[in-house]
Amino acid sequence: MALRELASVDGTVTPTAEATVPMKDDGLYRGDGAFEVIRLYDGRPFALAEHVDRLQRSAAAIELEFDRAALEREIEALIGEAGGPDGQLRLIVTRGGRRIAAIEPLPAHAETLAVATVTYSPTVILNGVKSLSYAANMQATRLAKARGADEAVLVQPDGTVLEPPTSSIFWVSAEGGLRTPALELGVLESITRDRLVKALHVEVGAWQVDDLRGAHEAFLASTTREIQAVAAIDGRALPEAPGPRTREAQAAFAATLEREL
Repeated sequence: MALRELASVDGTVTPTAEATVPMKDDGLYRGDGAFEVIRLYDGRPFALAEHVDRLQRSAAAIELEFDRAALEREIEALIGEAGGPDGQLRLIVTRGGRRIAAIEPLPAHAETLAVATVTYSPTVILNGVKSLSYAANMQATRLAKARGADEAVLVQPDGTVLEPPTSSIFWVSAEGGLRTPALELGVLESITRDRLVKALHVEVGAWQVDDLRGAHEAFLASTTREIQAVAAIDGRALPEAPGPRTREAQAAFAATLEREL
């Protein structure tokens, strides 16, 4: 089925190109709001309740109230109008009081990608919050692309690995363990990451960037990309990509989808 790009603004569904919101909204003026992106499989949203739970936590962290029950009704109506597509569902709540849900095409993701580390100082009061203030994340990706990579990996000034701007990262260390940064470092509580940590043996902790750079293999995980192999880190090729642990993660996540959907 061809995807129809539709948007719901406070319950009014229109083609996305025709949707409007009042300009005087600090969601637009100041990036003051929260969002989620959810994968749709034949119109079925993956882990919808958990994504809306996280949206509610993000909103609460910035003292933003929204009507969850109304948003959930609007999501159901929007998906019903769209007719069951493969794609992604974007949810936004703004300081101006708007509830926005939009069905979008999936971004294109190659089988593998190259990443480059970018030094980043997190804003501690926004740790774990999916706010609309994403300019720093997007600039990190642009900096990585200027160095010939496809995506960034954010690293604290002291060298501690955090996460890419829109995904989680896992890698196989020189010692052979599958590793990912701990939530306590301020990385996003990713739902895809959660499923992998539960399904696989993963070492969770604080790791220095040299550990990542010495990895045998690595992959990114997110709602839209699922599991994507990393083929190079800071210019060093990972010839096996996608390697056996990446294939294992892909199989584990596929099993999760089959079970939960």
